[in-house]
Amino acid sequence: MKKTLFKVASLAAFSFAALSSVAHAAYPEQPIRVIVPFAPGGSTDIVTRIVTSKMSEILGQSIVVDNKGGAGGAIGAREAARAKPDGYTLSIATVSTLAVNPACKPTGLGYDPLKDFTPVTNFANVPNVVAVHPSFPAKTLDEFLKQLKDNPGKFSYASSGQCGVLHLFGEAFRQATDTDITHVPYKGSGPAVADAVGGHIEAIFDNIPSSLPHLVAGNLRPLAVAWKERLTELPDTPTFKELGYEQLNRPVWYGLLAPANTPKEVVDTIYKAAAQALQDPAVKESLLKQGAFASGNTPEEFAKEIKEQYDWAHEVVKKGGLELQ
Repeated sequence: MKKTLFKVASLAAFSFAALSSVAHAAYPEQPIRVIVPFAPGGSTDIVTRIVTSKMSEILGQSIVVDNKGGAGGAIGAREAARAKPDGYTLSIATVSTLAVNPACKPTGLGYDPLKDFTPVTNFANVPNVVAVHPSFPAKTLDEFLKQLKDNPGKFSYASSGQCGVLHLFGEAFRQATDTDITHVPYKGSGPAVADAVGGHIEAIFDNIPSSLPHLVAGNLRPLAVAWKERLTELPDTPTFKELGYEQLNRPVWYGLLAPANTPKEVVDTIYKAAAQALQDPAVKESLLKQGAFASGNTPEEFAKEIKEQYDWAHEVVKKGGLELQ
């Protein structure tokens, strides 16, 4: 009797393990939801739709983009952190949601950026730029710094918002160059760029996609880009690394997350689909048109990127005494 019971129990355990393996192997069996923690039409949303459209073809399932904007991305990130870890609710990570928000508001966000998610891959990187109005008396970064040091507190720069990633970019610039320039937060990159182009503010710290048309047209003068090499569209504009400020050579990124404790088999399936999508020439070209460069790094590499940006943001915020208003 004991031997019989043991055989039955062993068979049941084996059957359960086999069924579980089949379940993971069959993923995905239903549509996948991807939470974008920002409004439709912005860079995060556009990059997500370009990549997930191809991933949907590869996985053979619909991928539905669900925009949950508000609180600098915190509302969508909070909902994503609480999702069931089965691979059917994913989310988009940005420097704002995983580094800047936690640094500026260490309590009350409702999610832990390092513990509540499983990194899958970085979809794309986007360079940053510092630019001035053409009337500003500086044609190079060195000339710009001389103006700032000769006139402390006189000039201002625009960013997309208080304690946003571009505010931290500007603050990191101020700290690295030991200059005194006043931050003016706007409600998004659109109005910030408009005022910079209109000459209502001297400088702007921005993502390349928002400013590029004006930089190419000469409505804004680029002084330096945060990227590993000079941009094809701006061949005469040096990188921060070239100018001796490698610590400012930080792009922003848009990546894919799963909730913490999502089975590794599921994460691997999602990652392989994303990496394959990001190798597609049409996807790469579509991203480049948005000023974004395809990545597709491994979950481990993306986790390292997240931690590095998290540490950077906390250092900048602490040194600058910044906080969300």
